[in-house]
Amino acid sequence: MRKLLNTLYITKENGYLSLGGENLVLTIDGKEAIRLPFTNIESIVCMNYPGCSPALMGKCAQEQVGLCFVSPHGRFLARVTGEIKGNVFLRYEQMRLIENQEKQLEIIQKILTAKLKNTKNLILRSRRDHSEIDEDGFITHTINILQKNIEKLQKETDLDVLRGIEGQSAKSYFEIFNRLVIKQKEDFMMFDRTKRPPLDRVNAILSFLYTVCTNDIASALECVGLDPYIGVFHTLRPGRVSLACDIMEEFRAMIERLVLSLINLQVIQEDDFEIQISGAVLLNDEGRKKVITAWQNKKKEIIIHPYLKEKVAIGLFPYVQANLMAKYIRGEISEYPALIWG
Repeated sequence: MRKLLNTLYITKENGYLSLGGENLVLTIDGKEAIRLPFTNIESIVCMNYPGCSPALMGKCAQEQVGLCFVSPHGRFLARVTGEIKGNVFLRYEQMRLIENQEKQLEIIQKILTAKLKNTKNLILRSRRDHSEIDEDGFITHTINILQKNIEKLQKETDLDVLRGIEGQSAKSYFEIFNRLVIKQKEDFMMFDRTKRPPLDRVNAILSFLYTVCTNDIASALECVGLDPYIGVFHTLRPGRVSLACDIMEEFRAMIERLVLSLINLQVIQEDDFEIQISGAVLLNDEGRKKVITAWQNKKKEIIIHPYLKEKVAIGLFPYVQANLMAKYIRGEISEYPALIWG
C-alpha cells in the first residue's frame, strides 16, 4: 500500500507549474513563488488556468505521481497518466466482472448498503447531538425509510430497482438535510441537490469535495492496477472514472459530515462564495483554501478501519478500498467489504 505523503493543491488561478531539476516550481505572473522537492509530493491537483509544463507532466507520469486538472471551482477536467503498468490479468478479470451479472449485482448491493448505512449513521449522530431537530419526528421517519431500504437492497436482484431504491433514499435524505444545519441556516439552505452547476452554497461545497475525493479514489485504483474508468454501478461513459464513482458512494457520508461541520462551526461563511450571472454558486479563492485545509486535516485523522481492524489514516482509506476491490476481483477474498463509517 502506498505511503501517504502530500497532495499539492494549486489554487492560484494565474499560477504555472514547471520542473526545475528535481524541484517543482510554481511561478505567478512570471515570478517564482514556491520551489518544492519533487520527492516530497504524492499527487498534484491543479486548479489554475495556465496549467503546467510538458516536462513536469512527463515527470509525474514517470514517477506515478497523480496529476489532475480541475477547474477553479472543482469541476474535473483531465488526469495525466503514463504507461499502464498494472497487472494485465487483473484488468482482464475486471473486464470479465462487468459481464458477470451475479458478481456485478453483489458489488452494487454491498456499495449501496454501505452508502445507506453511512447516511443513516450520519443522521443518527446529528439527532443525538441536537435532539431538537426531530421534535416533529420527521428525522426519525427518514431514518426508518433508510432502514427499510437497506433491507430491500439485500433481497432485490433487479438492477433498475436497486437504482430506484438508491434514488428514493437520496431524495428522502436531502429533504431533511437543512435540518442538520444548525448554524448560519439562512445563508446555507439547500433548495435541492444540484450539481452542474451548484445553485446554493451547500451544493457548492459538496460538489467541490465530491470531485476532490473522487480524484483521490481514481489515483488509488490506478496504483493497484485497476482501470478507474470501468465501473459496476456507474455505467461506462467516456471520460468518467466510473469505478472511482462507485467507491465514492462509500465516502459520501464522510464528505457530508465534514461539510456540516464546516458550516455549523462557522469555518466557512457567506463571503467565501461568489454568485455568477447564470445563478451558479461557487467557492471563491478564500473559500477553496478553507475547504482544502479542512479536507487535508481530515485525511490525517487516524481511525480503525472496520475491515482491517487496524488504525489507518483516513487519507489512506481510498488505497485500502482499492486494494480490497482488487483482491475481490482476483478471487483472493470471497466478497468486497464496502466501507461502513461508524
